[in-house]
Amino acid sequence: MPPDCLSAEGERRCRQLLAGATARLRARPASAAVLVPLCSVRGVPALLYTLRSSRLAGRHKGDVSFPGGKCEAADPDVVHTALRETREELGLAVPEEQVWGTLRPVYDTQKATVVPVLAGVGPLDLRSLRPNPEEVDEVFVLPVAHLLQTQNQGYTHFCRGGHFSYTLPVFLHGPHRVWGLTAIITELTLQLLAPGTYQPRMAIPAELRKG
Repeated sequence: MPPDCLSAEGERRCRQLLAGATARLRARPASAAVLVPLCSVRGVPALLYTLRSSRLAGRHKGDVSFPGGKCEAADPDVVHTALRETREELGLAVPEEQVWGTLRPVYDTQKATVVPVLAGVGPLDLRSLRPNPEEVDEVFVLPVAHLLQTQNQGYTHFCRGGHFSYTLPVFLHGPHRVWGLTAIITELTLQLLAPGTYQPRMAIPAELRKG
């Protein structure tokens, strides 16, 4: 069984572990930020995901994602970007004091820096959300216990020039397959929430981890 991710002790531990990186990342520019909402649905700890609208432009339309988007000039830092985008996409206003901290940045195929921001949003009724239909087709949650079960974890090996290059995690058997950057951020979140329980599946060369 996973630890009680929503306990005061669990939150305090996570905030302490993230404090240093959070201070550094809030002082640096980034291309985009996403919110990783840790919520409770009928008393069960879960992560909140969105399904991007199929009407969006670009190759990420229809993908599973966390709420978030590009940093704007008016955003003081990446935390504000993540909170603003979440409010715009879902109608979910998350106070800054509920932010636990930032996970390490991830990078898209164009080497753009994306900063994940973890927040505890408390008990949540999905029916209370007001997703923007121009950006979001669906909102769903996956319990942390589901994500930690090995039968729901997979991986994809990537090759270059006929040789193994890197491995990325995939999370299965939910309403939608979680892959790509969203799966990487999910893995980083599980490593933080359940140290020693979740076994990382990601294997990325150093040059792909740097901006």
